Amino acid sequence: MKATLQLLLRPPLALGMKATETALRLGLSATAGQSQARRLLLPPLASRLAPSPPSSPHRPATLRFASLTYNASSMIGHRLEGPLPVHVVKVLDLVVHLNHARPMSTAAPAAAQSKVPVGARKVGLKVVMMSPGFVYEPYSPRERIPFWKRWFTLSGWRRTKEDIILEMKNAYAVSRLRKKTGYTKKQFYDQALKIYKEVNTLMAHGDTSSLRKILTERMHSTIKNELKRRQSMWNSVHWELVEPAVSIRTLRARMIGLDKNDLDKSFIQLTLEFVTKQKFEAYNSKGAVVSGDKSKEVLVKDIWVFERSLFHPGAYWRVCGRITL
Repeated sequence: MKATLQLLLRPPLALGMKATETALRLGLSATAGQSQARRLLLPPLASRLAPSPPSSPHRPATLRFASLTYNASSMIGHRLEGPLPVHVVKVLDLVVHLNHARPMSTAAPAAAQSKVPVGARKVGLKVVMMSPGFVYEPYSPRERIPFWKRWFTLSGWRRTKEDIILEMKNAYAVSRLRKKTGYTKKQFYDQALKIYKEVNTLMAHGDTSSLRKILTERMHSTIKNELKRRQSMWNSVHWELVEPAVSIRTLRARMIGLDKNDLDKSFIQLTLEFVTKQKFEAYNSKGAVVSGDKSKEVLVKDIWVFERSLFHPGAYWRVCGRITL
């Protein structure tokens, strides 16, 4: 009877500590330990450490809960007249913190939650690369070397090795393009000449908005700057392509891979040389001819780089660069 009376008169806080330590020794789960500690510890702690109500409804609750957790550990250590084991203090701090963590996450005003679009929480931002933004290994003419130097000197052997590697890159890029898109040279040349004519015509008219569809972003920015400089000198221009083209040939083919484990996630760049006859004439603000003569045909050689994605649905050829030799 006396032992039972002593157990009933024992301070609730000490009883809670003993129950917590017993639960840890028996290897109970963290959930059971927290629920036991909550039932035995939180009532006396709440009565002793109840914080004063906030002065404003918008006062952040984080500092209040943090001080409560700290004060709980200090009070327990003082009541038991000695330091607690580290793991016990950590368990008690975690119990007090978890008891108040949920109100912190759900206490946001309803007005603030309504400002966040519902779709923003369900749909993530998807970034898609539409163009690498550069010309990979720009074409430059290779210097011709004599036969004896190519086959009978060390520098000639190195040059032959480099030329073979370049040709292998060309062949590999074209083979991937043919496999994915059914590429044929004649069909591509017809399409490339059409794009070449359309770009030059739109440039002559100063139509930058329509140019955006057949140019990459970087190339479109370059053309816009060129048109601004041209408009400062000439008010308008006349441009005309004399068809058919004199010649079109492929100078280089390159593939830019985005994922080494997926070869289909790539871009193809083909460098073409156009040799065409054109008519050009420029006018000032009064309509007077200041440059060119539209009655004469001029032979022009241009080197353009065309780009196409192998993995975007509905991808098509666009101009991504021009090369000046």
